Amino acid sequence: MRTLLVTGPGGAGRTTVAAATALGAAGRGQRVLLLTGDGDLPDGWFDDPSGDGGRPVVRRVDSGAHFRAEILAFQERAATALGLLGATPFDDEELTELPGSDRFALLRALRDAAGGDWDLVVADLPPLPDAVAVLALPEQLRRYLRRLLPPERQAARALRPMLAQLAGVPMPAEWLYETAARWDTELAAVQAMIEDPATTVRLVAEPGPAAARALRTARAGLALRGLAAGPVVANRMLPTESPDPWLSGLAAQQQAHVKELGEGVHELPHLGRDPRTAGDLALLEPPAVPADAPTAPDWAVEDRRDPDGVLVWRIPLPGAAKPDLGLVRRGDELVLTVGPFRRVVPLPSALRRCTVSGAGLTDGVLNVRFTPDPDLWPRTR
Repeated sequence: MRTLLVTGPGGAGRTTVAAATALGAAGRGQRVLLLTGDGDLPDGWFDDPSGDGGRPVVRRVDSGAHFRAEILAFQERAATALGLLGATPFDDEELTELPGSDRFALLRALRDAAGGDWDLVVADLPPLPDAVAVLALPEQLRRYLRRLLPPERQAARALRPMLAQLAGVPMPAEWLYETAARWDTELAAVQAMIEDPATTVRLVAEPGPAAARALRTARAGLALRGLAAGPVVANRMLPTESPDPWLSGLAAQQQAHVKELGEGVHELPHLGRDPRTAGDLALLEPPAVPADAPTAPDWAVEDRRDPDGVLVWRIPLPGAAKPDLGLVRRGDELVLTVGPFRRVVPLPSALRRCTVSGAGLTDGVLNVRFTPDPDLWPRTR
């Protein structure tokens, strides 16, 4: 199964491109699932008057329904504790979703899709930078769960009653550990899907003054998560050979901005109208992502102890700028900040016995220098 994650600046047409991609793949005989949070897709997008072409399965991510289901399930599992507190449970019809619940609904939809029998899953993600934040959630939440409810503590389940008497305080309830374990399993499935080499990010932009800056920041944020974005899809491109001087002037401006989007940009035409039919979508299908599409480079440790006496951790961060970089070591972890994005990563075992001696960004690669700690590094004769 291949997964295509489609995002871009707000209003760039990412939903249209995601739908066109899904429709084109389905027309070639693939089993395609389109995930989208847009509940108002045009009725004619997936109509096929001839009946010969395939259609993708369209699944709307309903954040409101997901939020209500999760709250009601939590109430049921914690009914005893809530009853002792005198809490009044909520009814389904009075629950209104809270801000941010759409992110968790999307993660659940991706997890469900990972267990399906699909050739291609096309996910219409939120606009940048929310999309990068969504993709970071599984790893972040799993880290929080491990810190707050360490899995190794679950080994002492049989001793909890005795420990509670000795300590004089109540121990965490069984359902709490069971819930944490269930959440970790679900998040691990989504994280594996996101980090799978068969998963690709497609960036969609309408060329303009702010597009290049937004995509540069997005590429850095994706690279921080170990994800690679393919060539940009430039949407709503105006014809360059118009006799109208006003229109040709706008087209020239677009072409100038396209050059700022990097190499291999694929241009989609402006139809002069909103796409309303399957035929319109067919005109807006970008090239299919090849099976051997490049993935993000590995974060490699380079041994320079012989010439320089240091180890270097090479972290590819294309699009990152030096003023936006932050680097802090915290125990056996490294806290990396790139613009609005942050990631806490465990150090490779060899680097845990070293001290950070410097860092530099060169050609989109952050080189973090580590000097072996003589008190921790094995001595050689």
